[in-house]
Amino acid sequence: MSSGFLELFVTLLTLIVAFGYVNERFFHLSHEIALMLFSMVVSVLLILGASLYSQEIAREFAARLQPVNIENFLMNGALCFMLFAGSCHMRLSDFKSQMKAVSILSFIATLLATVIYGLAFYGLTQLCGIEISLPVCLLFGSIVSPTDPIAATSILNKFGLPRVTGFLIEGESLLNDGVGVALFVCLSGLVTSQSGGGNFFDIMIHQVFGAATVGVLVTAVCYWVFKNSRSDSLRVFSSLLAVSLSYIACQELDCSGPIASVVCGVMFSTFRESSPDPGIKDLPAFDGCWSILDSFLNSVLYVILGSSIIYVMNMPNAVTIALLAIACNLIGRGGSVMACTFMMSPLPDGFSRKGFTTLLTWGGLRGGLCIALAMSTKEMVDPNTYNMVMGGTYTLVFFTTVVQGLTLRRVYARIAHH
Repeated sequence: MSSGFLELFVTLLTLIVAFGYVNERFFHLSHEIALMLFSMVVSVLLILGASLYSQEIAREFAARLQPVNIENFLMNGALCFMLFAGSCHMRLSDFKSQMKAVSILSFIATLLATVIYGLAFYGLTQLCGIEISLPVCLLFGSIVSPTDPIAATSILNKFGLPRVTGFLIEGESLLNDGVGVALFVCLSGLVTSQSGGGNFFDIMIHQVFGAATVGVLVTAVCYWVFKNSRSDSLRVFSSLLAVSLSYIACQELDCSGPIASVVCGVMFSTFRESSPDPGIKDLPAFDGCWSILDSFLNSVLYVILGSSIIYVMNMPNAVTIALLAIACNLIGRGGSVMACTFMMSPLPDGFSRKGFTTLLTWGGLRGGLCIALAMSTKEMVDPNTYNMVMGGTYTLVFFTTVVQGLTLRRVYARIAHH
């Protein structure tokens, strides 16, 4: 372990502990929201303070506030474990009973949201005199349309949503990233003027079903070790091996590693629930280990996201792009969910069409996955366009996590009373 890595680890851990303690004592916000909000505030204050002395010092501070590449942190390490932790308490029987609704929200809503968002963003930028092409706007739509599973599992389920509605939101967010990736691959070929973007449905079948096959096969082998072992440590290690090996295999086979991670988690949960051995069902050491790992990785991610506010501060047409990104998100998400409610009958938990649309629109949080996809466009577009895509994506992550996350309980309460 290099000293640089250790210094980074200590820095991030110091911020997590300090912000977490201050929030616990004085503010009582959701842990993830507090970490992002406090990181944003501290980053802005440091940059503004440094700029009073020297712009050069301010730029150096800005560089130091981005010690971790979010794309590398998520796609090459933490994401698979976060998704496994979020899905290892869900059962296959739950997916079976809600398969139609989850499929509609995961596939059709994401596709519609991409198109609606892209068209709306293109139209509004043209009205504002901002030069950006329609293919790039559609690509931007594919980046920000999938809701984030990490945000959903860590924030949404903490204030008593009805069981079925909570499962739909969580199930949608765990699966729709595969659809978003397939759309992103297709549209990136369009943006770079290549014919190799591929057919959306072919790519999606390869991404989703290929990943599911890998997840099932690897989990079947690792779970055999899990159920035949009496060591808590070995059981945890076998689950770590299952999800990480599945993710790596999918990267090599060009399948969706996130989908494979979810499959691993759901299979472990289902096998444990159906096991006749009570020692398999009740494993506090296993559940506690995954809960702590999930909490730590989430905390690191939200501190990194919060400290990356400089992307928004440095992008061209900052205020205009930020406002357009937020407005188009509400249009795209709201329009896609409303259209899908006509295919879902009856709606869960007695919601009206308007109430269900409002809840899922305001509860459509975004997170690090969007940032990672946005970062991968760097080689596809010119620097000015890249900054606009990154700035708009960061704006949505901040707005949905902090503003929508903080007010979601109130929105749900108003819906529930009608």
